[in-house]
Amino acid sequence: MESAEIRRRWLSFFEERGHAVVPSASLIADDPTLLLVNAGMVPFKPYFLGETKPPAPRATSVQKCVRTPDIEEVGKTTRHGTFFQMCGNFSFGDYFKEGAIKYAWELLTSSVADGGYGLEPEKLWITVYLDDDEAEQIWREKIGVPAERIQRLGKKDNFWSMGVPGPCGPCSEINYDRGPEFGVEGGPAVNDERYVEIWNLVFMQYERGAGDGKEDFPILGDLPSKNIDTGLGLERLAMILQGVQNMYETDTLRVVMDKATELTGVRYGAAQNTDVSMRVVADHIRTSVMLIGDGVTPGNEGRGYVLRRIMRRAIRNMRLMGATGPVVQDLVDVVINTMGQQYPELVTDRKRIETVALAEEAAFLKAVKGGTNILDTAVTETKAAGGTVLSGDKAFLLHDTWGFPIDLTLEMAAEQGLSVDEPGFRRLMQEQRDRAKADAKAKKTGHADMSAYREIADSAGGTEFTGYATNQGESTIVGLLVNGVSAPAASEGDEVEVVLDRTPFYAEGGGQLADQGRIKLDSGAVIVVRDVQQPVPGVSVHKGSVQVGEVTVGASAYAAIDVNRRRAIARAHSATHLTHQALRDALGPTAAQAGSENSPGRFRFDFGSPNAVPGSVLTDVEQKINDVLSRELDVTAEIMSIDEAKKQGAIAEFGEKYGERVRVVTIGDFSKELCGGTHVGNTAQLGLVKLLGESSIGSGVRRVEALVGVDAYNFLAKEHTVVAQLQELVKGRPEELPEKIASMLGKLKDAEKEIEKFRAEKVLQAAAGLAQNAQDIKGVALVVGQVADGIGADDLRKLVLDVRGRIPGDRPAVVALFTVANDRPLTVIATNEAARERGLKAGDLVRTAAKTLGGGGGGKPDVAQGGGQNPAAVPEAISAVERLVVETV
Repeated sequence: MESAEIRRRWLSFFEERGHAVVPSASLIADDPTLLLVNAGMVPFKPYFLGETKPPAPRATSVQKCVRTPDIEEVGKTTRHGTFFQMCGNFSFGDYFKEGAIKYAWELLTSSVADGGYGLEPEKLWITVYLDDDEAEQIWREKIGVPAERIQRLGKKDNFWSMGVPGPCGPCSEINYDRGPEFGVEGGPAVNDERYVEIWNLVFMQYERGAGDGKEDFPILGDLPSKNIDTGLGLERLAMILQGVQNMYETDTLRVVMDKATELTGVRYGAAQNTDVSMRVVADHIRTSVMLIGDGVTPGNEGRGYVLRRIMRRAIRNMRLMGATGPVVQDLVDVVINTMGQQYPELVTDRKRIETVALAEEAAFLKAVKGGTNILDTAVTETKAAGGTVLSGDKAFLLHDTWGFPIDLTLEMAAEQGLSVDEPGFRRLMQEQRDRAKADAKAKKTGHADMSAYREIADSAGGTEFTGYATNQGESTIVGLLVNGVSAPAASEGDEVEVVLDRTPFYAEGGGQLADQGRIKLDSGAVIVVRDVQQPVPGVSVHKGSVQVGEVTVGASAYAAIDVNRRRAIARAHSATHLTHQALRDALGPTAAQAGSENSPGRFRFDFGSPNAVPGSVLTDVEQKINDVLSRELDVTAEIMSIDEAKKQGAIAEFGEKYGERVRVVTIGDFSKELCGGTHVGNTAQLGLVKLLGESSIGSGVRRVEALVGVDAYNFLAKEHTVVAQLQELVKGRPEELPEKIASMLGKLKDAEKEIEKFRAEKVLQAAAGLAQNAQDIKGVALVVGQVADGIGADDLRKLVLDVRGRIPGDRPAVVALFTVANDRPLTVIATNEAARERGLKAGDLVRTAAKTLGGGGGGKPDVAQGGGQNPAAVPEAISAVERLVVETV
C-alpha cells in the first residue's frame, strides 16, 4: 500500500466517524517555543491549553513534522530521520479511552477491502502505563487482546507531556511484531526493534507542574475535560504494509536513493559507508523540499540554519559517493513528483522550490571552494610549526563559518598528512549546542507567563475588533495587568496591560505595526497606549501607562486610536500589496512574500529571489505601482472560505496560519491577498510610492524598502535639492551629471595612482641604505628598525623584500621593519634560505614582535606579517626581535 493511500484511508476513516478533517499546518510553527512543527498535535496545542475553543469536538489530520535534535545520527541507523508524517485523531472533551482504543483497533485490523489496513491482530502488542488499569481492562475485555500481549511500562515510556507545565496523561502504544528475524521474543518491553511502535494513544486527563526530563515533574490534578491525542507514524506503517526492512526502503524515500544511484553509480546495499550517505541524501533532500515548500529559506539562524545544514549535508554526501557536478535539481524533482501526490502544492510551487534549492547548492559549492583555501592555509601553518594535528578551533571555524562538514575537514586534512583534534572540535560544538538548548529552555517558560492572559480569556472571552469600521468607540476594561501580574486597579504612572471587551486598536500582526492612541475612562483617568499585541489568540492586550487618575477592572472606557498614524500605516500596507503583485508580475511566482513590516509612511517587503533585482526591473516595478495609484482602484475586503479564496487566486503568505474563514483584500483587478490588516479605500489615497532600493537579507531572500505618501514626496524633494547643488558644482544639466561625475572620478583615480607610484618609489629608495647598514649577528645580516610612519602594509612588504634581495643570497639575512599607520603598529619580517637553514623563521619572529605590540600575526617561514594595538611598544618589539635572532644563532 503506497503512502498516499495510507494517508487517504486514515482521513476517510475518521471523517466517516464524525471527525473534522484538518489540513496539515505549515512546518513553520505558530508557536514561540518551537522553530518547526515537531509533533502532530502542535497545531491543536491552543485547544489543549485552553487558549482557544476548538472548532469541533472531534478532529483528524496528517501533519507534516520535522525533528532535528540528532541530525548527525541520520543515516547511521535506519531509525533516525528528520521529516515524518504523523496521522492523528483528536477528541476535545468528547470520547475518551474506550473510544480511542476501539477506533485504533478497527482501522488497523479491518480488511483492506473494508477500508482498513489489514494487519493481523495476533501480531499486535499493547503497552499501557503502570497503573492505568482502565486502559488495560478495555484492551483485554472490550477488544479481546490476550493478557500476555499487554505490558505495563513506566513514566519514561508510557506517560506524555509537552515538556512544559500543562496537559499530560498516560498513554497506550500499539506495537507490531515483525518476527524472529528481528530479534528475541518478549514484547516491546524486551525488544523495540522487533516490536515496532506504530500508534500512540495519549489519554490527556491531568495537569503537570514544572520539572525537567520525562519523569521529574509533579501531577497537579485533573483537567476540566478529558481529551484524546493520538499519533500514528505514517512512515512506520508504510514500512510494515510495504514489507520492507526500514523506512528508507518505503516508496517516498527509496525513489530518492534510486535517483542518487543513477547520479553516482553507487548501489544501496553495496557498502556500509555509502549506505549511510544514501540515507542522509534521501532523508535530507525530502526534508529540504518540504521546508522550502512551506516558505523556509536557507540562512544562518533559526529554521533557516536547519535547512541550510541538512541541504549541505545532503550535497556533501553526494560528493562523497562520487558526484562531481550539481545534483540538487534531479533529487528535488524526484521528491516533488513523489510527495506531490499527498501535497499538491509542491507541484504548483515547483519552480520556487527548485530556485531556492539550486541557489543554496551553488552557494555551498562556492563555500567549499573558499573554505578549501582557509583549510590549506591552516594546514600550511600547522606543518610550519612542526605540528601533525589540525586544531579543533580551526575545524570549528570551517564548520561554523564556511559550512564545512567535519568529515570533509577530516578527509582533506588526512590527504595532507594531518589528523584533526576531533575532541576539541566536538567540545566547541557541544558548547554551541548547550547555548542553543539553554535558549530553547528559556523560551519554553513563555507558557507560564501566558496564564494571566488565559485567565482573562476564560473569564471575559475574546476582544472584538471594531477597527475596520471605526477609529474610536465605547468599551469596558475586562482585564488589567501591572508588571505582568493581574491587578484590580492601577494608579497614575503605572505601566499597564489593558484588555478591553471591544477595541478599535489593531494588534500587531501580518507585518502591520500596532495602533497607538488613548483610552479614557468615565472617571477621567487616561491610559496612553504605545503598543497592542495578541499573546493569546483573540485577546488584544493594550500596553501603555496610566497618565492621569486610577484605572479599575470593570470600568467603562472610550478607546481612540491615533488616526494619522493609522492612515499612514494603512497606506504603507496597501502599497506592500501592490509591490508584492508588481514583483510577481516582473519576476514570476518565485517572488513570494517572505516577510514585511508596515509602519507609518514606509514599509519593507521581503521576497524570494536567488539573485539581485536589476535596477531597470526595480524602476519598472515602481512605475507600475504608481500607474495603479493613478487608476484610482477601489480597495475592498471580503470574508469567505479558504477554499473560495484559493479558487479566486488570492495569495497567501508562507508560514501564516489561516482558519476556515479568511479575509481577502482586493485592489481593483490588480491584487488579491489573504490579509487581516487595515488598508486605504482607494489607491489614489497613497499619493506616491518610492522604492529606495533592494538588498540581500539571506540566501535566496531579497528586501525592498520604500516610502509612501508625504514621506515619498519629502524624499524626492531632498533628492531634487541635491541634484540642483551638483548641477551648480559641475556646471551641467541633470542628464549630464552621470557622465561629468564619472569623468571627474576617473581623473581622481588616475591622480591617486600617480601619487601611489611616487610614494612607492620614495619608500624603495631607502632599501639600498638599509641593506648597507645591516648588523652582523654571528654571520647573520640583520636589518631591523622603524621606518617612516604612514607606510601601508603593501608598501612595507615591498620594502622588506627589496632589502632582503639586496643582501647576497649565500649570507643568512633577516629583515624586520616596523611602521605606524593609522595609530596602529605594523611589522613585516622576511628571511632568506640561508637564514632559515640556521633556524630563523619569519613566522616565529613576527609572532614574538606582534605579541610585544599587543596583537598577533603569522605567515610563512620566508615572510610574515603582524600588528598590534600599542605604537609606543615598537622599540621594545625591535629589541625582542634582536634578542630572538641572537638566541637562535
